[in-house]
Amino acid sequence: MLKQAIVFIGHGSRKEESNKRFEQLVDNFRAFASDKTVFHGYIELAKPFMGNAIREAATVAEEVIVMPLLLFRAGHAKNDVPIILDEVRRDFPKVKFKAADVIGVHPKMAELAYLRLRETKSSTTENKENIAVLFLGRGSSDPDANSDFYKMSRLFSEGRDFQWVTPCFIGITTPKLKEALELMAKVRPKKLIVLPYFLLTGILIDRIHAQLTEFNKSFPWVKAEVAPPLESHQLLFETILDRLQQADDVKHNLACDGCRYRVPLPNQEDHVGGLKALLMSQRHTFTHNQAMPHEHAHKPMKKHVLICGNVDCVDKGSIKTLACLRKGLKERGKNKEIAVTRTSCMGRCGEGPTMAVYPDGIWYREVKSDDVEELIETHLLGDKIVARLVDDIL
Repeated sequence: MLKQAIVFIGHGSRKEESNKRFEQLVDNFRAFASDKTVFHGYIELAKPFMGNAIREAATVAEEVIVMPLLLFRAGHAKNDVPIILDEVRRDFPKVKFKAADVIGVHPKMAELAYLRLRETKSSTTENKENIAVLFLGRGSSDPDANSDFYKMSRLFSEGRDFQWVTPCFIGITTPKLKEALELMAKVRPKKLIVLPYFLLTGILIDRIHAQLTEFNKSFPWVKAEVAPPLESHQLLFETILDRLQQADDVKHNLACDGCRYRVPLPNQEDHVGGLKALLMSQRHTFTHNQAMPHEHAHKPMKKHVLICGNVDCVDKGSIKTLACLRKGLKERGKNKEIAVTRTSCMGRCGEGPTMAVYPDGIWYREVKSDDVEELIETHLLGDKIVARLVDDIL
């Protein structure tokens, strides 16, 4: 029996090449820290699923440290990983589990970003005052993750005397890369470097290059190029080791000091407070509650359950699941309070049958007819999610 095993958690991709790059990074870490026993799993879209990877480690080790190989704390680190880890803990009561923090804001990561920038032709100039840098992140709907990205940008720029270091994002939030590029065209730096603060290369890197190609055509007076993403490096592996060592300190275990689900933040107060804090659709419900009901208004539905009725899910038994759900609700006299609707494809092909519950915003995957009773009693009537089936929380 091993004394300790480590499980790295990646996001997962539908593109096999992206998953291979993640697995190569894990292999490189194994070579760097040869005394460590390392497993890996994915949050979604790829195998092995993180729950299976954690279980595999638990069968061979007395202690398991789970570390999300994610740059910042957002929904996956705050919700998905803890849900699965809690489930596995119950299955292996004799194994000690620890949750390490994400890579996060770390001075070694700022140094690694600078080294990647130095790989560009534009950075070879001795006068860094002629260089503007767009410090580019993926972007998140989580203010905590975005604020950490800004902190990382500042940590990167401190003491390096670039003309400009401007944080921006490729998606989800603002300022977007396109807006930042247009700003740089007005600033007219002699050289411009887009620095993707991404762990691995992938489809987003291709999108960045495409936008920069268009920018260079439109604004030829600014010499712009893209630096490589972070990828495998000793500084990254040293940061990972720091996070693993900190796993013994409760203060570092997926800390949520700035999490909008736990503490009030400006314009985010409605998100505070347990399970319902996770449900973005509360805003939708709130809006409808303000509408003036007409004279003969029907009693509103409490929940609406959507079940995929497309070919892939039907082959896996979604119609039987739907029928059992309707029957179970009718037997309990809840069929007028909870609607059940068959939908077309819900975009989760290969992971079905898919079921979504609104206004809760909870998506389940691989829902079988045998799961219906638990879903009715636990979630639809008890307002508690069935963690083992959760696919996403919107």
